[in-house]
This record gives sequence, structure tokens and C-alpha cells, in this order.
Amino acid sequence: VQLVESGGGLVQAGGSLRLSCAASGVTFGVYVMGWFRQAPGKEREFVAAISWNGDSTYYSDSVKGRFTISRDNAKKTVNLEMNSLKPEDTAVYYCAADRSIRTYSRRAAYDYWGQGTQLTVSS
Repeated sequence: VQLVESGGGLVQAGGSLRLSCAASGVTFGVYVMGWFRQAPGKEREFVAAISWNGDSTYYSDSVKGRFTISRDNAKKTVNLEMNSLKPEDTAVYYCAADRSIRTYSRRAAYDYWGQGTQLTVSS
């Protein structure tokens, strides 16, 4: 199973960026997909998750209204559209796959992880 993130980079505060995660070696459509992030010196935290069919989405309070998660099961991809970016959004962003929607915000519940992609938001 492989999850590969892309799309990270350097952006100014107030700007937008889109992260993508491509999956291979997994029956993508049965997995809840999540995005987490880890800033230097901090624990990895939940950002957003989407149910297997895309009908349900979940967000942390810190990104609600600014970030949008979506998925394309035919392409085996999950995206994170990020708007109104803030310096505090700076982190390495990881996508992950989980079998249960009930644990969508729990880092330990996720079975597979990507290697991460760096987002830096300058002030």
C-alpha cells in the first residue's frame, strides 16, 4: 500500500494551495481518507477526513470553513483544498487511510500513511 502526497510548497498568508494524495496497492473505495499535519515540535494533529463514498466530511475547528477535502475513487486520489492560509497552517501534511469512519480523528486508528508534504505559509 502506498500513499503519495504532492502539492506542498511556499505560499503567502491569505493564499491558497491544493494538496493531493494518490493511493496504490489498496482498495481505495473502502477506506476513510484523512489529512493530518505536524508542525515542528508539535504532535501530529487531525485536519480533515472524508467517508469512503465522499458523502461525509469532517474538519478540525482550526481549518473549518477554509479547507475542503474531496476524493475521486476512480482515480484513487484525495485532495485538500486550502484557502485563506495562515502562518499557523505551516506543517508537514500527511494523508492516511482508515477502515472506520468512527475513528476519523484518531491518528492511531489509521492503517496507512504517506510520507508527507511540506506547506510553509509566510506572513
